[in-house]
Amino acid sequence: MRVALFQPEMAGNVGTILRLAACMGVAVDLIEPMGFPWGDRARKRAAMDYEPDTVRHADWSAFAARIPGRLVLFTTRGGTRLPEARFAPGDTLLFGAESSGVPDFVHDRADTTVRIPLRPELRSLNLAVATGIGLAEALRQTEGFPQ
Repeated sequence: MRVALFQPEMAGNVGTILRLAACMGVAVDLIEPMGFPWGDRARKRAAMDYEPDTVRHADWSAFAARIPGRLVLFTTRGGTRLPEARFAPGDTLLFGAESSGVPDFVHDRADTTVRIPLRPELRSLNLAVATGIGLAEALRQTEGFPQ
């Protein structure tokens, strides 16, 4: 199981997700460009001393060439509600940029699209919160939580 972030815009969200991934034993893919400077110092400050397996990709093409299994895109336009989605241990869970999600060519590449059901009058969740919800359900289904 992997988590991928498409062009994230907020360092705090990335730090929270890196910490989550480290605690759950999940690898993280960061797809550039990101909306903030990112180096070792910024990473350590945002994620504290938690160090998940993290791979930075120069762009979408570099990431797409290395996807190991199914690409599961979490999006407000998702065709499958999270409670009905089915996950596999080799899945990569992809989350879009905070303000814009992902472009159509990313939607087109996804093997499946999932949406977290929300009240109809609300738009979306915070990126780190959505990642936590999606990852928790995927790990529950695949019995992938750490012992």
